[in-house]
Amino acid sequence: MHKLLVTEAVSLKNNGTLMRCEPPYEDGRLPLMLLYSAVLVIGLPSNLLTVYLTWLQVRRKNVLGIYLLSLSLCDLTYLFTLPLWAFYVSQSHQWPWSSAACKLTGYIFFVNMYISIFLLCCISCDRYVAVVYSVESLGLRRQRLAVLITLAIVLIVAVGHIPVFHMTEGEVAEGGKRCFEPSQSSSQVMGFNYARFLVGFLIPLLLLVVTNRGILANVQRSTGLRCEQKERVRWLAVAVVVLFMVCFAPYHLLLLIRAIMFHFPQLDDGTCLFEKTMYTPYTICLGLSTVNSAVNPILYVLSSDNIRKELRRGVAQFCNRAHHRPRSNSSQNKIQPTKNISIQNAENKTSKQQEGKPPET
Repeated sequence: MHKLLVTEAVSLKNNGTLMRCEPPYEDGRLPLMLLYSAVLVIGLPSNLLTVYLTWLQVRRKNVLGIYLLSLSLCDLTYLFTLPLWAFYVSQSHQWPWSSAACKLTGYIFFVNMYISIFLLCCISCDRYVAVVYSVESLGLRRQRLAVLITLAIVLIVAVGHIPVFHMTEGEVAEGGKRCFEPSQSSSQVMGFNYARFLVGFLIPLLLLVVTNRGILANVQRSTGLRCEQKERVRWLAVAVVVLFMVCFAPYHLLLLIRAIMFHFPQLDDGTCLFEKTMYTPYTICLGLSTVNSAVNPILYVLSSDNIRKELRRGVAQFCNRAHHRPRSNSSQNKIQPTKNISIQNAENKTSKQQEGKPPET
């Protein structure tokens, strides 16, 4: 009973603190809206293009194409939630729709973020196996296995995020029209944040570092590659890790800090520490995580020799068609007067042909 009273008192005190500590919703509104808009403008067409290009590779039995196609589809689904979040931010973090819409949008957003992260790990692991164990992997790298791994990732992540639908942070009526704001903390959210940091960030980061370092070391020892090929592999290996760190490290570090702060409520008791110092960086870091969806097609798809060839072939075909259309139209325009002249001078042409002279054109 004493614990219950203490809990209620702390809850009331925290509620009062939250009422007095209004986060600075306006501070990061413009940068976040610009960031979401830029990611959507760049990411939507680039991912649509890569879906087509990677689908061609899948039809040619390319194993890596399975992961790249799945990553593009995942990023597209992820990008489709950005207009809702951009509108939410533009309305000073007032969610205008129902709690069910908030939970569903948050679920899609977070599920596709971590599916994307795990697919990035699959791509790096597949490249590592293909480079370091090129001979041994001939019988292991199968499209069926890649499909099964992708489906397992989607299923595990989707099931693992089902608690999102039961979190009070998604209850718009109870949260003052706020949808999954970080100031709405609870023990369930704390555990969720720990899991996301460990499983969704730290372990994938270690995998990316180990596999790309192995790829880089193996390629540098190779004597059959040209210097420019080695330089491209080096650039890709470094870019993969750096991009992952830039996009996901700030957000997940703040998740970890927020989870740790939950164990020390006295640090934030009446001081509004999180709202004053961490809220705006948190929202910007969350926005940075969306940049990955716009850069993935450029970083992974265009770094593939096969897909670059497909892209060049498609561009060449498009340019040839565009080049021939005006020529065909102009030739028709030139032929038409010739036909008119020939009709008007039919008697002269006939007579000249009879004399053995070529007809006028």
